[in-house]
Amino acid sequence: MSLRKVKSSDIPEIVDLAERRRLQYQEYQPIFWRKADDSREKHIPFLTSLLTREDVIFLVHESAGQIDGFIIADFVPAPPVYNPGGPTCRVDDYCTASANLWETVGQELLDEVIRLAKARGAAQNVVVCGHLDEPKRAMLRQHGYTIASEWYVREL
Repeated sequence: MSLRKVKSSDIPEIVDLAERRRLQYQEYQPIFWRKADDSREKHIPFLTSLLTREDVIFLVHESAGQIDGFIIADFVPAPPVYNPGGPTCRVDDYCTASANLWETVGQELLDEVIRLAKARGAAQNVVVCGHLDEPKRAMLRQHGYTIASEWYVREL
């Protein structure tokens, strides 16, 4: 098992994982998480563009030559009316190949992002998680994360 920075040759496998998660999240909330028909084609150039960004942490976890998880983090300032004590490390795209890998692969990926974020002066870590993604939510709760906000969606 290894944890490492993403290479361009990893992008197709990462997109495969992301596509599976999109279908799962679409089941959770079919409006907000509705998968675009061309999501794969749009995701490839976007992920490729992240490889050269200094403000992004983009890692994969690999076991037996296969990518079984990835995480993407960036850094954002808090709105001026809040003061968490420094920048926020935001994890918006983060998944594992299966639900039973959150406690191992998922945690290893998150631990490394936290280590790197602290070295860059981040004061807090925010992780996006679907409201029905129970395995991921359980791992986050177990490791001290609490819910800071909820978004409600209604079709117009």
